[in-house]
Amino acid sequence: MVDQKKLIVSHAPFWHNGSRITNRSYHTILAALPAVLAGIYYYGIPGFGVVSLSVATAMLWELAINRVTKRPVTIGDGNAALIGLLLAMLFPATMPWWAVVTGTFIAVVIGKQIFGGIGSNAFNPAALAVAIMMISWKDLFNFDGMLLNYDFDFAAVYPLALAKHFGSASLESLRLEDLLWGKQIGGLGATFGLGLIAGGIYLMLKGIIRWEISLTFLVGVYLTALIFSQTDPVRFVGPGVHMLSGYTLLGAFFLATDDSSSPVNTVPMLIYGITGGIMTVLIRNIGAYIDGVILAILVINLVNPLLDKIRPQALGKVV
Repeated sequence: MVDQKKLIVSHAPFWHNGSRITNRSYHTILAALPAVLAGIYYYGIPGFGVVSLSVATAMLWELAINRVTKRPVTIGDGNAALIGLLLAMLFPATMPWWAVVTGTFIAVVIGKQIFGGIGSNAFNPAALAVAIMMISWKDLFNFDGMLLNYDFDFAAVYPLALAKHFGSASLESLRLEDLLWGKQIGGLGATFGLGLIAGGIYLMLKGIIRWEISLTFLVGVYLTALIFSQTDPVRFVGPGVHMLSGYTLLGAFFLATDDSSSPVNTVPMLIYGITGGIMTVLIRNIGAYIDGVILAILVINLVNPLLDKIRPQALGKVV
């Protein structure tokens, strides 16, 4: 009888690179802090309340599902806190308490735990929660209406809404440097462009996120917006506004780069990122929604398993 040797292998990945979930979560939270603190500065106590409630309830939902399913308690790894913080950054500063609690429930319980916990979620939990809430309660994400009573020390506008309804002429007096400094209205942690860019660079240097996804996402937004604006400059705004307003920078650096819902190989990452950027502008310019980042990210999350099948050709030859 032929002596057969059997090899038993475990599920990938096979080589641990030494990174820990806790480190990745806390570094990402640290990278997001400049944009969050700017939002709290502009919006005051209501903004601080939304951030605090979102982070706290996200951790409580995580603890509750751990207890119900009799799994080890995982709130110490910082992932639930990170999900809560990202949700708060996407919310307006006047988001009602019940909506914050509902959003963290959708993100942690449905977007993460039902799929099997961290590393198993097919969609970015924060993006999934916001998409469901946008469809269910669209007025909650009408930033002009939600932030109507705020007294800002600058001309407060939501650039994407103006561009959508009145064309590029409505933004002629808008300066891109104002957008970089957060002098616009929008998501609590999505308006301070310099802070988001600095956070993204920090995460790249730390190796927490891959530049291929973030930069190609931004390239996709830029090129698509440029084509639209060249085609009809009266109707469509230029790429600068698309890059620096709405959820673009937050999506490029903090949402599209989610580990479990994004590709791991170089070519898939390039396709994934640029597709998300292109879809963002398509939804904004010819779709029904003012900001297309959230829906674009969910779509590329959906096609991620197919993209990851594109693999480098194996070395060697068939004998």
